[in-house]
Amino acid sequence: FQNIMRRTAETRHEQYRSFLRSVSLLADLPDDKLSKIVDCLEVEYYDKGEYVIRQGEEGSTFYIIAQGKVKVTQTTEAHKPPQIINTLQKGDYFGEKALISDDLRSANIIADENGVECLVIDRETFDHTVGNFNELQKHLQGYVATLDRDDKKRHIKKSVSRQKSMPLSPDFLQLKDMVSVFPPSKPFDLLEVVATLGVGGFGRVELVKVKDEDITFALKIIKKKHVVENRQEEHIHSERRILAEARSPFVVKLYRTFKDEKYVYMLLEACLGGEIWSLLRDRGSFDEPTAKFCVGCVTEAFEYLHRKGVLYRDLKPENLMLDTEGYIKLVDFGFAKKIRSGQKTWTFCGTPEYVAPEIILNKGHNFSVDFWALGILVFELLTGSPPFSGSDQMMTYTFILKGIEKMDFPKKISKRPEDLIRKLCRRNPAERLGNLKNGITDIKKHRWFNGFNWEGLKARTLPSPLRRQLSGPTDYSYFDNYPPDEDSPPDELSGWDVDF
Repeated sequence: FQNIMRRTAETRHEQYRSFLRSVSLLADLPDDKLSKIVDCLEVEYYDKGEYVIRQGEEGSTFYIIAQGKVKVTQTTEAHKPPQIINTLQKGDYFGEKALISDDLRSANIIADENGVECLVIDRETFDHTVGNFNELQKHLQGYVATLDRDDKKRHIKKSVSRQKSMPLSPDFLQLKDMVSVFPPSKPFDLLEVVATLGVGGFGRVELVKVKDEDITFALKIIKKKHVVENRQEEHIHSERRILAEARSPFVVKLYRTFKDEKYVYMLLEACLGGEIWSLLRDRGSFDEPTAKFCVGCVTEAFEYLHRKGVLYRDLKPENLMLDTEGYIKLVDFGFAKKIRSGQKTWTFCGTPEYVAPEIILNKGHNFSVDFWALGILVFELLTGSPPFSGSDQMMTYTFILKGIEKMDFPKKISKRPEDLIRKLCRRNPAERLGNLKNGITDIKKHRWFNGFNWEGLKARTLPSPLRRQLSGPTDYSYFDNYPPDEDSPPDELSGWDVDF
C-alpha cells in the first residue's frame, strides 16, 4: 500500500513539474525552486458556469488546468456583451503574470460543461517559498522582457474606486416627502399595523401600512422608560443621526421619527425578505456562493460606514435583513458610533459570540472590531453556528481570548474561507485583514472572492441567491409570529427625546 501511495505521489509530482516547465514565466527556474512550487500547489474545483477569474479584477493567483475545460470571454469597446475568444483545457494555464505584479485580469475565465479542476498558487505563497520578483530577476527577466508594451499598463496598480454615497432615489424622496406631513406625535393617525416583525427588550418592530395606500414601512417602537432605565439615550440619538445621514443600498433607510409620552418611533424601510438568522436556522448552513453574497453585502456596508467614520459593533445574522430583491441590509444601529480616524472607544457592547478580544479586555477598540465580527459571520454562515460559544457568557469570552489560531475548523469550511476567517480574526487588531494599509480592499481581493462580481453587487445587477417570492408589500410570511403587546409602559417625560 505504501509503495502504491509513493508511486502515485511521485507520478503526480512529475506531472505537475512538467505542467510548470511549459509555463514560459517559470521555464528557467532551477529544479529546487520548481519543486517548491509543486509542493505548494493547491487543487481547486469550479462547477459549470462558475467564474474562476473575472475581467478587470486585480489578480494575485496563477492557475493550471489539471482536468476539464474553461471558456475565455472578453468585453471590449467594440463588443460590450462578452465574446468567447478561446477555450483552454488540461495542461493550459492562465494568470501567470499575477505571480510577479498586480495584474489586471484581461478576460473572464469560466468553467465549462463538466466543471474544471485547477492547480493553484498565489503570489504570497510564491514569494514566501520561491522568492519574490527581485530575488528571481535573473531567472524571470527574459520573460518580463517579452511582455507587450500594451500589456504593461495592466501592471500599474489600479486606483481603488470607493463606494460613493448613493444619490437619493426618487422613490426615497417621494416617500420622505409623503411622511414628512404626518403628525409628529401621532403616527397611527395615518398608519395602521399589519403585523409584528420582531420584538426585543426595547419594544417592537411593526409592519405598518399607510391608510388607503399600498405602501408599507417598518415602524420601530422604542419604550422611552426602558431607554432611560438602561441609560441608552445617547445610543438612540446616535442610531437616529447615523441612519438619517446614511445613503447606502446596504444600510436600511430611515424616513422619519415620531415621539409621544411613552415611545419614540423610527419609520424605516420594510425588508420583507426576512432575517438572515431565520433563513440560516431553517437551512442549517449556507453554501459558499450564498455565504459569499452575504459577506459581500456586509463588506460593502462596512466600507461605506467606515468611510463615514461609523463603527457598527453589532454584526450578527439577526441584524441582516433581506429586501424584496434578496439583497442584505444592515439594521439596528443601537451600538453604532461615529469616531474619528485613529480614535478609540471603550464602551463594552455587542453580542457575546461576536465580541472581539480587545472589547473583552477593555483595551479600547476601533473599526477593526467590525472585521473580527465579519470573520465570525463567515464561520457562522458556513456552519450554522459561531466558532466561540460557551454555556454562559464568561465561558464564551474565555474561548474568544484563547483565539482562533489553534482551532481546528470543521470540514465543511474549505481552505479559502478558512484562510479569510483566520486573517479577519487575528488577536492583534493591527494584524487583521481590513485593518492593514490597503484597508477593506484586502478583503475584497482575498482569494475566496476570486471571480466575485463586486461591480454587479454595488449596482444591484448581480442576481441574489437569497431572493424570495413575495405576494406584495404586506406579505410578512417570512417572519415568525409574535403575540400582541398588552403591556403599556408608563409615561416618560424627562425630555431626552426633544430632537425626535
